[in-house]
Amino acid sequence: MKKRQLPLILALLSALPLLAMPLARQALATDPVPAAATTRDVKASGRPAFSGADGLTVQAAPPMPKDVTDDQRRQRNYPEQPPVIPHAVVGYQLDLRANKCLTCHAREFTGDSQAPMISVTHFQDRDGQVLGAVSTRRYFCLQCHVPQTDAQPRVANTFRDVDSVIRGNGPPTGEGK
Repeated sequence: MKKRQLPLILALLSALPLLAMPLARQALATDPVPAAATTRDVKASGRPAFSGADGLTVQAAPPMPKDVTDDQRRQRNYPEQPPVIPHAVVGYQLDLRANKCLTCHAREFTGDSQAPMISVTHFQDRDGQVLGAVSTRRYFCLQCHVPQTDAQPRVANTFRDVDSVIRGNGPPTGEGK
């Protein structure tokens, strides 16, 4: 008899999280905090900010910064820095089946798109052997290349590019621009 009850008990225990999900969603939906709310807005609304088990108060996230989409190439700050992406990439398919980046940056399409061709280093395997197609190590562009946003730094930036360090002059990169 006990052997027959064990599978039933295990099935019920595994279903408990699924049964609790609708209750959690309902609790969240009853009094949501607007996405752009600040801590001050939360306090003014009379709704308490969420406090975690560790005693930290969780604030609503600030709005996402907007992508820079001016298509202007940026100067690199150090040798071998991957170029940054000067356009929006939201919605680009980039998986094992397709790479949207290659529709403009592959060698055969750069004439029409006027986009810079991907580097020859993207056609080398880890042993330095030249391949006929993009290496699987370099296929997922967003591992190294990042889009730019209009986000302002949260702390002062004192970074200086290598040229200004060598010359010994010029303001840090984050200032004076």
